[in-house]
Amino acid sequence: MDVNDRPLAVVTGASSGIGFELAKVFGEEGFDLIIAAEDEELEGACAELNQVGNVIETVRVDLSQPAGVETLYEKITADGRPVDALALNAGIGAGGDFARETSLSKELRLIDLNVRSTVHLCKLVLADMVERDEGRILFTSSVASTMPGAYQAVYNASKSFVQSFAEAIRNELKDTDVTITALMPGPTDTEFFERADMEDTAVGSEPPDDPAQVARQGYEALMAGKEKVVGGSLKNKLQTAVAGVIPDKVKAEMHRNMAEPGSDE
Repeated sequence: MDVNDRPLAVVTGASSGIGFELAKVFGEEGFDLIIAAEDEELEGACAELNQVGNVIETVRVDLSQPAGVETLYEKITADGRPVDALALNAGIGAGGDFARETSLSKELRLIDLNVRSTVHLCKLVLADMVERDEGRILFTSSVASTMPGAYQAVYNASKSFVQSFAEAIRNELKDTDVTITALMPGPTDTEFFERADMEDTAVGSEPPDDPAQVARQGYEALMAGKEKVVGGSLKNKLQTAVAGVIPDKVKAEMHRNMAEPGSDE
């Protein structure tokens, strides 16, 4: 098959975890790939993905900076190939007491990566998709988007933004052939809790979901044009369903019990 006959997928945060597994699924399904991340693990991810045999381009950029988003978009458009699927997966967490423990600089970077860069890259790529009247975008949201995140306040708020943003854009584009899907994983076996300083929490110590399973669920929902999918275990689906009917005050207390430092004891 000629390279230009294969669909192209762009995956951010693709060096590990759900992002890597999403890239792997796209590759297995016949997509060429542009994968982006800021860490040195990206090259190792590329080497493993190359075994699938598709064309893969890596872009090592810091998407928390506007210049990083612009650099990635330049790489995306350099060959003139349309993006058939965009997985906006890059994101980080931050755990702890917002007023008394956490780092403002880390939380502002979280907002820049989880929120601002998501809007920025989506704006650029989506315009091209709408012009062609074709394309799919997958947002990695979270079950955390459904509840106030005591001891994870900025992260949960960022995912609430992503979830709302994705659903709003989907509605705006309902008269087009461009589809928007939100993937809502729960605790997953990634580096998230280590990087967020949450290894001593109840949620950080419970058995995590398989990122390969979550990625496959996200891919299948994306290709089916679904609005959203709760990834991982049945527990996540039940938690999301319950979150829709109980008061925010109760959800905040429930989250506190899961995410408070030392709650794994």
